[in-house]
Amino acid sequence: MIKNMNTKLQVYFIGVSWFILSTVSSSINDVISKYIGTHIGSYEITFFRFLFGTITLLPFIAYYGVETLKTSRPLIHILRGFLLFIGIAAWTYGLFIAPVTTATVVSFTIPIFVLILGVFLLKENIIWQRWAVTLIVFTGLFVTLDPQSSDFNPEIFVLLFAAISFAILDIINKRFVVQETMISMLFYSAIITALFALPFALQSWVQPTLQDLVLLFILGGSANLILFFLLKAFALVDATALAPYRYFELITSASISYLVFAEMPTQTTIFGAILVIPSTLFIIYSEKKQLDNK
Repeated sequence: MIKNMNTKLQVYFIGVSWFILSTVSSSINDVISKYIGTHIGSYEITFFRFLFGTITLLPFIAYYGVETLKTSRPLIHILRGFLLFIGIAAWTYGLFIAPVTTATVVSFTIPIFVLILGVFLLKENIIWQRWAVTLIVFTGLFVTLDPQSSDFNPEIFVLLFAAISFAILDIINKRFVVQETMISMLFYSAIITALFALPFALQSWVQPTLQDLVLLFILGGSANLILFFLLKAFALVDATALAPYRYFELITSASISYLVFAEMPTQTTIFGAILVIPSTLFIIYSEKKQLDNK
């Protein structure tokens, strides 16, 4: 019995480790995007990110075979690519405007937007407690973005636009692409997003340096790694049990952005996170409970 308990604990910690690796990779991606965004436009960064993301998938396609790219929903993949294009382009631009930690707190609200959009897109019912929690989250967002500040930049709302795009993408992924192979989902998302971004990138093209290309390659490869880490984690530990570790990303993003940009989280970001994090955790666990009761 003790041996079984130790084995389960070991599996749990391995799963958590994979999950934390995904949050570290996500933070690194945000910092790379912000750094390159000081001299290259968001559309061009988006193009290279997904171009290199496509290239890094080619060895896996060669290994598993072209049949892994078969799809019965080409139009859904085009829609996913479009949403990913506008979401990542907006997110990259937002990172140039806002501190990385502010963007990280905004990303925590994606489950709330999924909840709200589910009412309109999936005609789901929401109990009043969830609406109350949603109001708390938006209060936290207001505190985080601090629109009353004298140096407030309205363009920061582009991060919310990106979060809504990612939320719609989550709904589509759950509803329509469950029968697709992971490689096909990654490949079509990457190549279609790159194609959407290319004409916009060409309008304000800046020739990237060798260092830029290396960082952009890391950005593209790391985007695929994030999903790999998540899949490894979810194969070992229930997604709901891993949810609290999602907020470890705030620590990693704060640490890395401090080392690279000397950025410190503002008081408003910290206070906003205090409101947003418990609220989104409540939503995640209540969703899990509702599914278990069905």
